[in-house]
Amino acid sequence: MTLKRTTVYLDEADLAELKRAAAREKVSEAQILREGVRLAIARYRVWDEPVDLPVFESGDPAFAERADEMLRDSGFGAWEEDRAS
Repeated sequence: MTLKRTTVYLDEADLAELKRAAAREKVSEAQILREGVRLAIARYRVWDEPVDLPVFESGDPAFAERADEMLRDSGFGAWEEDRAS
């Protein structure tokens, strides 16, 4: 990966926090900034095409209202001891 130099202006409080975080994590300030930039870019990314996810059709119009109840009754997420009782 080729890195390009840029300038970032931070207020004093943010810069101080950046320095503390870098020292605490034993990484460079630049590394924290690059990670933050990647997270911000991902947050604001605009996808050119919609994500093609499969659609689930239960056939039950009340499914959404009863989902928690059905999952609880199925034992989904319960520990083994909970299922035995």
